[in-house]
Amino acid sequence: MEFSQYLPIWDKLTPDQQNRIAQAIDYRKVSKGTFIHDSSADCLGLLLIRSGQLRTYILSDEGREITIGRLFQYDVCLLSASCVMPDMQFNIMIEAEKDSEFWSIPACLFKNLMDASLPVANFANGLISGHFSDLMWLMEQIMWKSLDKRLAAFLLEESALEGTSTLKLTHEKIAAHLGTAREVVTRMLRYFQGEGMVKLGRGTVELTDLPALKKLDP
Repeated sequence: MEFSQYLPIWDKLTPDQQNRIAQAIDYRKVSKGTFIHDSSADCLGLLLIRSGQLRTYILSDEGREITIGRLFQYDVCLLSASCVMPDMQFNIMIEAEKDSEFWSIPACLFKNLMDASLPVANFANGLISGHFSDLMWLMEQIMWKSLDKRLAAFLLEESALEGTSTLKLTHEKIAAHLGTAREVVTRMLRYFQGEGMVKLGRGTVELTDLPALKKLDP
């Protein structure tokens, strides 16, 4: 059972619990751009990422997005099981940023395992704590870090993830990641271009002065 390699607590489960997961787990293969989860509409379950890249983000009442984080191979996500966390008051969205594969353990089954197994409960609490830390870090960035620093950090992170200095990103997509308006991103990118840090093209941003960008995000 390949998926067992992606669930860190597999060896702490009883044979019966392992069998219940094996019978209920669902495998999905999705294309880039696929919308996977909306916590206001469903409760997908615990996600085990086999390959690819998923993006988790919050959507405001006005329709503005802001990225919480990314999920990669071997990552585990509990944000897709909002019914396991009934006190969560914000709407979590998940989409595929690249062609991806993942398994999902139904939320109702995972909740039952949490109630019956201390290792599962501890594992879930660790995931919730990690997600909460990510949200606190995000709030800190928004409240205390200027947009030029956040934009520089984002561009450097994208460059590292993609392994290239030429990023295929629209201004609108960058704005969605940072939780701001497209016009604000455009002005800042044009400033970066004027300073020789980037070169803008149609749907692309080329990083031309990495040391300068790194100085903005020390």
